Amino acid sequence: MSETTGEPSESAEPRGIDPDIDLRDRRQARELPDAPWVVLPLIAAGGAIGGTARYGAGGLLPTAPGEFPVATFLVNVSGCLLIGVLMALIARAGPRFRPARPFLGVGVLGGYTTFSTYIADVQGLLDAGRPAVALAYLGTTLLCALAAVWAGTALAEAALGRAGNGGGR
Repeated sequence: MSETTGEPSESAEPRGIDPDIDLRDRRQARELPDAPWVVLPLIAAGGAIGGTARYGAGGLLPTAPGEFPVATFLVNVSGCLLIGVLMALIARAGPRFRPARPFLGVGVLGGYTTFSTYIADVQGLLDAGRPAVALAYLGTTLLCALAAVWAGTALAEAALGRAGNGGGR
């Protein structure tokens, strides 16, 4: 809004638009869904799948209070690896696979990974008088999650490169 006239300024972003998308750039504007009403159900369905998988992992690897939260750690690191793979694949897939990004990326993997539980686990470790474990968990998860995104992207790019070169022969 212009402070003097109360009218919308030319630089004002339309509501509901990702601020990282420059609508003046046709390549970026194509990232917007053709049918935006489809996106929320895709995210919700994916989130239900991812959240259920995370819940299952927590049941398979329960953590006693004050202990290193193995299930949350493995879920977050494996989810980050898969996000790296997914983003490399989607970057090459083109517009045909556009719905895969909200369904798999935001929905399934967003529901699967749980960085809010990660922070709650850190607080729980501190409350249990285990600051060294909390610090180790805090740092290890961060480093491993970032490395996993990088590794997932690199693995997918290498596989895509080999596939694009006739299997590397």
